[in-house]
Amino acid sequence: MKKHLKLAALAALMSATAMPALAQEKIKIGVIVSLSGAGAVLGQQVRDGLNLAVKDAGGKFGGKDVEVIVVDDELKPDVAVTKVKGLLERDKVDFVVGPIFSNILGAIQKPVIENKTFLISPNAGPSSFAGKECSPYLYVTSYQNDQIHQILGNVAQKRGFKKIYLMTPNYQAGKDFVAGVKMDFKGEIIEESFIPLGTLDFQAELSKIASMKPDAVLTFMPGGMGVNLVKQYKQAGLLDRIPFLSTFTVDEATLPAQQDAAIGMLGGSNWAPNLDTAANKKFVAEYEKAYNSVPATYAFQAYDAGLLINSAVTAVKGDLSDKSKVIAALKKADFTSVRGSFKFSNNNYPIQDFYLTKVAKRADGKFQTEIVEKVFSNYADRYAKDCATQ
Repeated sequence: MKKHLKLAALAALMSATAMPALAQEKIKIGVIVSLSGAGAVLGQQVRDGLNLAVKDAGGKFGGKDVEVIVVDDELKPDVAVTKVKGLLERDKVDFVVGPIFSNILGAIQKPVIENKTFLISPNAGPSSFAGKECSPYLYVTSYQNDQIHQILGNVAQKRGFKKIYLMTPNYQAGKDFVAGVKMDFKGEIIEESFIPLGTLDFQAELSKIASMKPDAVLTFMPGGMGVNLVKQYKQAGLLDRIPFLSTFTVDEATLPAQQDAAIGMLGGSNWAPNLDTAANKKFVAEYEKAYNSVPATYAFQAYDAGLLINSAVTAVKGDLSDKSKVIAALKKADFTSVRGSFKFSNNNYPIQDFYLTKVAKRADGKFQTEIVEKVFSNYADRYAKDCATQ
């Protein structure tokens, strides 16, 4: 009897000492983005935007400490798979935030989803996961790729351009770029140029553009590719002759390197630093103070990803054991987005507004994009109809 009493007392003591440890259990977020090569500046913005959201929440989501673990996918799908498996198996993260590029999302989506871990994409929004392949474990805080590029085709059509030249990297997001432009543009596409991802010399393309004389060049060229293209486009003397419309080619991530060469260039976006909402003004001011740079879409979408995760963790009171409750909380998206109007469609891609933007130089000498006009309102992507109710 004494032995049983001792064992019971020991068990009670172990249970009592375990309680505080359980209460201190952390929320682990793995961030997988490109932090080297041509896409490094984009990955840095995602990392910084998410960290700012954690900081603004006092380092706690749902009352639990947050640990952010950041890895570099090196813009290589095989490396990304290895890195994300490390986050899942070694670090046992609760959420994965990333990546930047759609080909990387295509590589990591399966291992993350099969592990029943929540994947929050702060940038990549390929069509491949927006329809029949949608998942209750994948949430996109950016856009469906086609939508952002559809802005350019819409504007080109409205401005009466008859023939346009398309130029994009040769991967999934580039294919979505072409598909998006074609949705509203009814004129002639005289060239669809798919360029190897990471290309930095565009002289051959620029010579072709000069000889073909399109009414406008429409392009999607992210990161370092965009920096070089804009500089070379202006140096070739094309800017004064052929209008240049782009997505993710002239933005706050690339403008510090492009500077005056990009002034006046038009772009498509779901946001700009001068968007007139209280949440956005607060975010932009805090980001600039913390990182001494103007945030780009990558930063604000990652910030919103942090707000989304916090809203879900808070809703379930920090208990992530019941996946169905976390899914319901994520779908609700109970937070105030930096972009203003925002909610998820049934495929977990956003319903939101889209804008035409223009590059401007601020009074303080820094560069940013500014809203010219709203192109689409409360716009849900066209693939959501193919996503079965989850």
